[in-house]
Amino acid sequence: MSTAADSRDAAPEEAEPAMSHRQVLEAMSGLLLAMFVAMLSGTIVANALPRIIADLGGNQDQYTWVVTATLLAATATTPIWGKLADRMSKKLLVQLSISVFAIGSILAGFSQNTEALIGFRVLQGLGLGGLQALVQIVMASMVSPRERGRYMGYFGAVMAVATVGGPLLGGFLVDSALGWRWCFWVGAPVAVVALVLLQRTLHLPIVRAETKIDWKGAMLIPGGISVLLIWVTLAGKDFAWLSWQSAALVIGGLLLIVLAVVVERRVSDPVVPPRLMRQRTMVLAIIASVAIGIAMFGSSVFFGQYFQIARGYSPTESGLLTLPMIVGLLVASTLTGQLVTRFGRWKRFLVGGTALIVVGLALLATIDHATSLVLIGVYMAILGAGVGASMQNLVLAAQNGLDYRDLGAGTSTVTFFRSLGGAAGVSVLGAILATHVTNLISDGLASTPGAEAATQDGGSTSLDLSGLPGPVRVVVEQAYGDATALVFLISAVIALAAFVAVLFMRESSLRTTVAAPVPADLEEAPARA
Repeated sequence: MSTAADSRDAAPEEAEPAMSHRQVLEAMSGLLLAMFVAMLSGTIVANALPRIIADLGGNQDQYTWVVTATLLAATATTPIWGKLADRMSKKLLVQLSISVFAIGSILAGFSQNTEALIGFRVLQGLGLGGLQALVQIVMASMVSPRERGRYMGYFGAVMAVATVGGPLLGGFLVDSALGWRWCFWVGAPVAVVALVLLQRTLHLPIVRAETKIDWKGAMLIPGGISVLLIWVTLAGKDFAWLSWQSAALVIGGLLLIVLAVVVERRVSDPVVPPRLMRQRTMVLAIIASVAIGIAMFGSSVFFGQYFQIARGYSPTESGLLTLPMIVGLLVASTLTGQLVTRFGRWKRFLVGGTALIVVGLALLATIDHATSLVLIGVYMAILGAGVGASMQNLVLAAQNGLDYRDLGAGTSTVTFFRSLGGAAGVSVLGAILATHVTNLISDGLASTPGAEAATQDGGSTSLDLSGLPGPVRVVVEQAYGDATALVFLISAVIALAAFVAVLFMRESSLRTTVAAPVPADLEEAPARA
């Protein structure tokens, strides 16, 4: 365990006065633009992905891997970015993560096959892992938890614009002469502007630390998680769940995680400090984050596929059809942020938000290939409201009990487990969807006269339907429409865990300072901003 001197060395050199509202807004400009770049790249690609995979000759398994590759890389590196933020310039780290993300995006646009696209999406994920944690960390370094709610509206607005504008822009690019490659290239100029703004407006105290970097933990933690995620992704498709390959991956992943726990307990400055796991709110926030990650990423990623393949809409139209969910997210995040700042309480909004997520997913589990779009829009709005009320407030609840010295590690830990849930959710739900679609297609072809003879691959999950005969195409479209409901049903069941975890959280008033006092039972001295 580190000494009090070590802890003081890890504190900012000088305590700085609280930033004014204008200074916070100026610093947020580059920060919000950085977040916009990351979110835009995800949403713009998600809606265009069916066309991209079809053009590159991919299938349903590769469709899922294009999404999973980014989430996997982001998940594996998030704790490292967060720990580095506790010991060096947060501003430099944000700029570095933007640069890595932009380079990965540009290279992805040059992909000639799905394998290359997946590889470059991994590079994107390395940068995304930094952005998704560092944006929250930097905000927590500037504004106290009590005042942070008033700024949630700005983040909600950026999320809404990126989530709405991304699919629309992606649909336009795919349907235009520019083509889908510009879905990856369009964010590069925005990233450059974000770098310039951050250089001019973001000024934070630089942390100095004398302890050595925990490289063993930094490698073992993402290594173990990555092995388990690869097992979840491949099992049931490339090999059986009960097979020697599964056993090897599970044993290898668990062994790496056990070694990581041993290392983290012995080093002076661990990547994930064990003291964080002694906080009840932190532990419950982690459980809820995993469940929300699975429900949010694992289900929403298939919306574009449902509208385009099952319902026959263009990428642009598919983007417009997601508007109800985004409006719900924007309204809920803005409103709950203002109320949190006014009353200093957060639990009621988390309980209500997670309940709405469960209800929204349960309603979406009733859809099929012929469900009214109005009903689907209502269900999506409920889901969006739940996500808007939960996602930011969950991080806020965890940060409220963190001292400045643990801000990066604690925030990245919550973000890490949310991404972990998302990566696992996309992998597992994608595998379930592919299997269910294949079965439905086979059953449909068997009951359609002449359809079996019209195709040589009755169980294909190819996303290119243009060359299929009419009867076969109808069977495939209906299969995707009916199978998607199963994804939402499983997500709803998992989201119940988030609701239960939030119910058991012990609420405390939001503090009005950036740093929190360290509990008396800890040896380390508090580090002040």
